[in-house]
Amino acid sequence: MQSCVRILGIDPGLNRTGWGVIENIGGQLRCIDSGVVRVPAGDLPRRLAVILAELGQVIRTAQPTRACVEKVFVNVNPQSTLLLGQARGAAICAAVSAGLVVHEHTALQVKQAVVGYGKASKEQVQRMVQRLLSLTVVPPTDAADALACAICDAHAGRLLAAGAARSGSSRARRSRDAWRAVGGRLAE
Repeated sequence: MQSCVRILGIDPGLNRTGWGVIENIGGQLRCIDSGVVRVPAGDLPRRLAVILAELGQVIRTAQPTRACVEKVFVNVNPQSTLLLGQARGAAICAAVSAGLVVHEHTALQVKQAVVGYGKASKEQVQRMVQRLLSLTVVPPTDAADALACAICDAHAGRLLAAGAARSGSSRARRSRDAWRAVGGRLAE
């Protein structure tokens, strides 16, 4: 019997937070649901509360077994980076408070896992997510980014499982080295 892993991918943002839930059954990926939390304008604490509450509802409905979130890169504007980090913190808190393990992936890792190219455009990511998950329509950008993060996490999980099954083998070592080469750190 093949195990089923349900992964919640989150693309945090203070205006729009994308989310996507996929299932990984024996390496076969299937989209369960995806969407975007549209955060209304207002003071920061209320905006963060919306992200926390909406993602909490997604988690209760979709019942993921783990979550992943895109890591924040340091932007040219420190204020924007700080605000994005706070939105990311609210998203992580929603997952952790539901008892989920949270993995983190850089944008480079996500694009590399989904498109095969770390500097892929948003449109390329959207189209590959559509293709990889056999979706009938192209998902909105924020939802596509979240689904891409979940796909990356599914690939990272496979690398970890392969490494555990062949611990110490040269093939497992090459897989780990390849993952690290794209800027990754194996999830624990």
